[in-house]
Amino acid sequence: MSLTELIDNLPSSLHLKARSLLVTVWGDSVAPHGGTVWLGSLIDLVNDLGLNERVVRTSVFRLKQDQLLDSHQIGRKSYYTLTRTGEHRFEEATKRIYRLAGPNWDESWTLVFTERRALSDEKRKQLQVELGWQGFGDLGSGIFAHPGGELSALQQLLKDLEIENHVAVLKATNLSAFKGTPLKVLVQKGWDIDKIEEGYKEFIRNFTPILKGLSAHPQLNAKNCFIVRTLLVHDYRRALLKDPLLPEVLLPTGWSGNEARLLFKDIYLAVWEKAEEHLLKTLETNTGKLPEASEEFLTRFEGLRKTT
Repeated sequence: MSLTELIDNLPSSLHLKARSLLVTVWGDSVAPHGGTVWLGSLIDLVNDLGLNERVVRTSVFRLKQDQLLDSHQIGRKSYYTLTRTGEHRFEEATKRIYRLAGPNWDESWTLVFTERRALSDEKRKQLQVELGWQGFGDLGSGIFAHPGGELSALQQLLKDLEIENHVAVLKATNLSAFKGTPLKVLVQKGWDIDKIEEGYKEFIRNFTPILKGLSAHPQLNAKNCFIVRTLLVHDYRRALLKDPLLPEVLLPTGWSGNEARLLFKDIYLAVWEKAEEHLLKTLETNTGKLPEASEEFLTRFEGLRKTT
């Protein structure tokens, strides 16, 4: 099968959901260019991903209800932009998606204890989902754990959800008296490692043919580079955001997440620059043409231009 055919078949093979795909587009393509976009140009951009106007309008409305996006009108044009909460969520997701490797582990754990009875069902569910995105495992009874854990991101999350007074956060270390206790017991309790592993394997099956095709035919046009880049990030994000990014010592031998990360990086580096051309040509903001990507965008993978 040719590279073009592989790309054409990707949207259907990945079982895309419109709202989730738009979150990917916003995080990978819109946020680095200021976070604001004219809805009409966004509709044009994602049409090639199989999303029609009605679906896009419905999806951005729901993202606005979720307080990730806000909107304003200038004349007959509607513009959507990230809220402060949306910026925080995308910033944390960006750190996870485009890093080359996880931080060194000092054998400490972050434990989160929630006052469940004081939280509404909606708040409990939202906290569980958001903590999962930050890599926390659910130990049951309102207790969550993560080896290491970024306290600043956790603090911002609790503030955004307005539940700081109903959550206790503790840092813990392994006691020497229990060094022989297998930590994999805690890992098995908090995370479905087998399911996470299968997500990575599926990503590898989906995109290994794309990398082989790019190696044989590197001169892909700008629009197809955008399609590949977006669907690559979307499928990798689907697997990654279920992954707590556990230290190597806590992972099974032959962990597929390592292979998936390298595959993701290699394809992204091959298509990102031409994809930028397509974005700059297609998207518009409330001030006119889409601005160039931020310097922060160029630090992905520890420096996009440095690594190419």
